[in-house]
Amino acid sequence: MKLPNDPAMLLSLVNMRLRDTGEDLDEFCKTESADRKEVMERLAEVNYYYDAAVNQFVQK
Repeated sequence: MKLPNDPAMLLSLVNMRLRDTGEDLDEFCKTESADRKEVMERLAEVNYYYDAAVNQFVQK
């Protein structure tokens, strides 16, 4: 699956998958052949960061 370019759509997709599948960010990136650093940087542009404790991207 090609990940969305729009940060809001990416945020929605990633958080939904993390919640629904129980995958962590590393597993998600492996499954989607996505670069973890790129995903984190794109979401940081809209002030979200990955919180491993809740396994979601949350607003700073």
